Amino acid sequence: MMFGPEDWGAIWLTIKLATVVTLLLLLIGTPIAWWLARTGSRLKGVIGAVVALPLVLPPTVLGFYLLITMGPEGPIGRLTQAFGIGLLPFSFPGLVIASVFYSLPFVVQPLQNAFEAMGKRPLEVAATLRAGPWDAFFSVAVPLARPGYIAATILGFTHTIGEFGVVLMIGGNIPDKTRVVSVQIYDHVEALEYAQAHWLAGGMLAFSFLVLLVLYTFNPSRKLQ
Repeated sequence: MMFGPEDWGAIWLTIKLATVVTLLLLLIGTPIAWWLARTGSRLKGVIGAVVALPLVLPPTVLGFYLLITMGPEGPIGRLTQAFGIGLLPFSFPGLVIASVFYSLPFVVQPLQNAFEAMGKRPLEVAATLRAGPWDAFFSVAVPLARPGYIAATILGFTHTIGEFGVVLMIGGNIPDKTRVVSVQIYDHVEALEYAQAHWLAGGMLAFSFLVLLVLYTFNPSRKLQ
């Protein structure tokens, strides 16, 4: 048998996590990318650097600080406990929050590039036709940025699927709750179950290749950040 019950549980949880995180990233990343593409503020460099931090920061470092922040003595942990939510570490919501932080640049940067490439002219034309800011954004900017949204969706989804260090720090290794595919592969290797590890790792390799193939086939001008 290729996959056991625990493998299927990890696969399902990983797909669920990647889907939720990607949707949240598109909602959060769109206004950030739009602001970065349009602003002349001196804070642009600071905000851009903060967004891009996960690209250079070791995942365990990011996971450690998120663990402290969401822990019982951290500001977010105190807040969630005050509202009766409990603590977020070692839970699915905690995994979602950590994954949003870790995959943020993979969504913001493609969107920012798409908005910058669009230029100001289309919005100026929309303004002369009496389109309001919101109308111009959704009817002009978003359709023109479609390649950026496709790239952002694909990269955000696949990057979330491939996470290991952050999810292990925040989620631990709880079956059907926080154990994703990358952690399941680690468990198989640790137990010397190389055949099972090969199936999962090979599946992730094939999936990643197909996703990148689609990305470069339908959006060949896209450059990975």
